[in-house]
Amino acid sequence: MKLKKYILIISLVFLFFISTKSNAATLLKGIENFPESYKPYLNELKSKYPNWEFTALYTGLDWNTVINNEYGNDSNLVPLSYTDEWKCTIPGKYNVEIDSGWVNASKSAVEYTMDTRNFLNSVRIFQFEKQTYDESVNTKDGIERILYGTEFYKRNVEYYNSNGNKVILEEKYSDLIWDAAIYSGVSPYNLASRIRQEVGPFITHSSISGRVEGYEGLLNFYNIGATSSVEDLGAIKNGLRYARNGNNASQETLANFLLPWDSPSKAITGGAVFIGSSYISIGQYNLYLQKFDVNNERKTSLYWHQYMTNCLAPYSESSSIYKAYNTSGVLNSSLAFVIPIYDNMPEEICERPDIRQEDFEKDNTSVYADVSTILNVRTGPRKFL
Repeated sequence: MKLKKYILIISLVFLFFISTKSNAATLLKGIENFPESYKPYLNELKSKYPNWEFTALYTGLDWNTVINNEYGNDSNLVPLSYTDEWKCTIPGKYNVEIDSGWVNASKSAVEYTMDTRNFLNSVRIFQFEKQTYDESVNTKDGIERILYGTEFYKRNVEYYNSNGNKVILEEKYSDLIWDAAIYSGVSPYNLASRIRQEVGPFITHSSISGRVEGYEGLLNFYNIGATSSVEDLGAIKNGLRYARNGNNASQETLANFLLPWDSPSKAITGGAVFIGSSYISIGQYNLYLQKFDVNNERKTSLYWHQYMTNCLAPYSESSSIYKAYNTSGVLNSSLAFVIPIYDNMPEEICERPDIRQEDFEKDNTSVYADVSTILNVRTGPRKFL
């Protein structure tokens, strides 16, 4: 009996090991390691940009399981103004605003934005680019290209300090972003696109003006901690509370993230360190993985450590990065892309829900990081003020 019992235990352990192993993320470099449905698009990109490298991230996750975990639970939102095809129609959730002007996305919208095959073109591929600093690719001119069209473009830094005095620095915003990238190891193009997404296009945005009553002199360029709130300017105030003391963080955290963020330099650099250490260095190293927590390299719970709730944020930000690379002439450089793949994906690529193309192209959105826990989950989006 004991022998049979031991054999049973060993068998169960073995089965557990196999099950765990089958769910482990696997990275395989080279187009030849992608499923057939990916190869035509990647081969076309490779022929156009021979220095680009593509790595398949086999998540080990079932497609339907992933979609069910990302759908209908306030973790993927779209603007209220979008057509019904984009919006969740579950009874009790249809057109219910999770944040002002934002509602749960439909299942087809989640499927479209998560099907990585939809974005294998020269523009949208940049949501899969690894977001680490690369001196051979990144330049200050490239930063300015991303900031073009906003008030940050080629402009000297200005803000109000805690005494209510206006301060104008000799450095430009691109200088501070460049320094932050070198210090944090995060791509400056990623940082510039986040600033543009979060607080652009105006330098008077309340998150970075230093003039919000009760939070004078505090700045938050990435809206870290700016969780949703029904209070007037509630989300912004939540972000500024984090900028003050990291929500009563430890002395080590205050030192690591350069808190309090009472100057543009500390806010931009400290926020970059936060993004790098909280996301990029733990396996969420591109826009897609920061939006969809599906890489279990860090071997913790999935689907919750997500920087943004706007399901189209990677789509939107990838365009800014492409434009910077294109205009600064670095598209032919050696760039690395990591593309997630799921088990049992549908044979046909998931189609984009119907929407007026004009609305889709003009979509400008803001999204927040929730720093109420150690891993700092983002919980709510917001439109620009």
